[in-house]
Amino acid sequence: MKLKDYNLTKEELIEMAETYMNETFKRYDFIADENHDELIYDENGDSYLDFLGGIAVNSVGGCNQRVIDAINDQAKTLIHASNYFYTVPQTLLAKLICETIGMDKVQFQNSGAEANEAMIKLARKYGNEKYGNGRYKIVTALNSFHGRTLATLSATGQPGSAIHKGFEPLVDGFKYAEFNNLKSFEEAATDDVIAIMIEPVQGEGGVYPASEEFMKGLRKLCDDKGMLLLLDEVQTGWGRTGKIMGYMNYGIKPDAVTMAKAMGGGMPIAAMCATNEAMQALSAGSHGTTFGGNPVCCAASYAAISEIVDKKLSENAYEMGNYFREKLSTLPHVKEVRGLGLLVGVEFDSDIAMDLKHDAFEKRLLMSVVKPNTIRMVPPLMISPEDIDKAFDIISSCIND
Repeated sequence: MKLKDYNLTKEELIEMAETYMNETFKRYDFIADENHDELIYDENGDSYLDFLGGIAVNSVGGCNQRVIDAINDQAKTLIHASNYFYTVPQTLLAKLICETIGMDKVQFQNSGAEANEAMIKLARKYGNEKYGNGRYKIVTALNSFHGRTLATLSATGQPGSAIHKGFEPLVDGFKYAEFNNLKSFEEAATDDVIAIMIEPVQGEGGVYPASEEFMKGLRKLCDDKGMLLLLDEVQTGWGRTGKIMGYMNYGIKPDAVTMAKAMGGGMPIAAMCATNEAMQALSAGSHGTTFGGNPVCCAASYAAISEIVDKKLSENAYEMGNYFREKLSTLPHVKEVRGLGLLVGVEFDSDIAMDLKHDAFEKRLLMSVVKPNTIRMVPPLMISPEDIDKAFDIISSCIND
């Protein structure tokens, strides 16, 4: 469905959207009509360099041909069944995921928030069954982000923020500790705590990677106290950080891990993976989903993950991320450049991020703002040095302007 097919002007479509849609996003003055690889096109056919990446979704590029073919082939035979039946795409995808990342079991969901919700339920039920009803709390990090459902926004360690405000009382059972501060987590891990839930890189929080000492320390802490280590890799999973999964940068393995965004090639799909011991807690009837593991989404995900693995896109993310961060660190007014792989954050010495975002848009580069002084960029994993140079030149010229 494209604008020209409906005899509408851009202004008419925007007016229609504002009339009938509840807006919780501050949209660009832009109609996304097509996207291919690293470019997204407006209604006039003008191209923009997409370092927003569908918010870290378009990791194999826009309209990847392998994903398109998988969607088309599957849609001809089985669009939906239900989880009362076995399907080939779901089963093959489960095998591919578990064997690629070294986990035992997978539970499919529709979104990152749902996957995190499932992981929270897993931890609570595991704690109740193994230790009794008094051990159900989860420690998360300050400045974290885990989703917008009531449980996941309660898990999000941003007290007093717009994410929490107005939704009180929050769901009981969450405690916050300081990110990258092992002692803070050790103090929070009291006898009523069953799990620690962490992002390998705090994306929405400003692109702060965890340190190796911190992550290994959390793994040991969980082992010593009989707790589960839960990793939210909704944004960092499937090649984004320079490894297939973010935790692989640290030489550890979680008890459970969530994923979404990149795994669908643009289609809505998510998953929660866990060890056999942990996953036993979610027995028949304890969790479910109507659309999770939909055949078309699973076929797309199988194609997208295969593309990431076969073309070694995580390795490209590692190389291009290092190259991009090194260039960005030479810009004026840059306080710090952070990230892993192609999850890149730039913090400036003043609150110029929003102005920079809009100025870059005028020069056809898309990015996001995560703090008033910080931009985040998550381009497709197949991005080239030439595209990075183009993005750098635009950012540089915007700062100079």
